[in-house]
Amino acid sequence: MQPTTAMSKEMQDCVDACMSCHTVCEETMSICLQRGGQAQTQIMRSLMDCSETTRMCADMMMRRSPMAGEMCALCARACDMCAEACMTLPDDAQMMRCADSCRRCAELCRTMAGATM
Repeated sequence: MQPTTAMSKEMQDCVDACMSCHTVCEETMSICLQRGGQAQTQIMRSLMDCSETTRMCADMMMRRSPMAGEMCALCARACDMCAEACMTLPDDAQMMRCADSCRRCAELCRTMAGATM
């Protein structure tokens, strides 16, 4: 068995941002489900896409998948879309917290997408 090389700080920061974003999206989905309503239903799609994508992206980076760079690019796009959806409710503190987490994750994923894994 080959010794595994340590993750770079940039990659670890990106994994952490993905997992944090995943958690915030899950929490936000739970709140949306409790509230109900059509606007919440539309936002839910973006939250679900972002939640699943961030989790998968972190998993792929941790196992050094050769597709991690492409996944980071897709993840950044999902995070951007989720942040935009959350911004449709600017007076909602949870939505703003989610949008902030999504934007941070998107920024780090874009950086990783351009990096050699």
